[in-house]
Amino acid sequence: MNRLIDKSAILLICLLSFGLSDSFAAPVVAALISVGASALVQLFSGTNAAVGILLLSSAMCGVFPAFFCAFPLMLYDALCEKKKWAVLPAAAVLLNMDRFSPYQFIITATGTLITIIMYQRINGLETSLNRITQLRDKVTEQNMVLSQRNHTLAEAQDNEIRIATLKERNRIAREIHDNVGHMLTRSLLQAGALMIINKDENLKEPLSGLKDTLDSAMTSIRESVHDLHDDSVDLRKVIEESIAAVDERFTVKLDYDISDNISGKLKLCFAGIVKEGLSNAVKHSNGDRISILLREHPAFYQLMIEDNGKCGEIRESGIGLQNMKDRAASVNGNISFTPSEKGFRIFMSTPKLPS
Repeated sequence: MNRLIDKSAILLICLLSFGLSDSFAAPVVAALISVGASALVQLFSGTNAAVGILLLSSAMCGVFPAFFCAFPLMLYDALCEKKKWAVLPAAAVLLNMDRFSPYQFIITATGTLITIIMYQRINGLETSLNRITQLRDKVTEQNMVLSQRNHTLAEAQDNEIRIATLKERNRIAREIHDNVGHMLTRSLLQAGALMIINKDENLKEPLSGLKDTLDSAMTSIRESVHDLHDDSVDLRKVIEESIAAVDERFTVKLDYDISDNISGKLKLCFAGIVKEGLSNAVKHSNGDRISILLREHPAFYQLMIEDNGKCGEIRESGIGLQNMKDRAASVNGNISFTPSEKGFRIFMSTPKLPS
């Protein structure tokens, strides 16, 4: 738009120069052709066609001096196209300067000077605009990088908090088990001993009630300790530790996509099956690759362990396979074992349980 406005102002100066010509037809034709050529240059901007039109227009100045009145317009197009040399053929008009009035020459020269000033202005604006655009893009990119770093930092902080929480749960469970649990066990033994040596019939019922209360407390403490320990299990870490212990001849790939919101019972089930599956692969597989997939779906979880070793029939009576079946059944899951020439696959699916 700026280029069009500038060209309109330059055209008015050129028309003033055309109006001072002695004849009528030649200036009108030259003005129309010059305007058309300028429009074509802008239409084909950046191409060889635009350069060719500029060269032809400037060359016309030497053949038909009336075209020189449009020189400021030609110069502006040449400057915008970064082809200043394209107007050099217009210098041939110096051979016919006697056909110009002094006023035409002054107006054309003034128009040329104004053209250069206008181009410098618009070129400066475009340079500033490009710098602003580059600065905006750079700031946007830095904001994106910063946002990504903040996201990564937040995830790292959340992970540290989760690990600290799990460690604290483990500590509490261990303290309860080592202190309260031991004291309750000792109290139970003491109550039992008192019931054995007691000869007073009046104390039998109170002592029996005391022992029942201690039994109930011990059961409650035991369940609480197990719940704390189960919830403090970091499933991914347990699986990664199991993978790290696998024989070096195997390359193990883990595809883990499960949220932290999973019950402790399921964590122990998955961890046990993964350990058993890896152990079976190391013992019986002649392959060199193991893949583990653990994925969460809207209503169920999916676990698959697969190796690339050749496998024929499997022994259903194997202790390891039975243990995996029992673990799957404990969480209402289904598990299958598929042997083939391409490898051995363990596939399990289980519905989500309350966390």
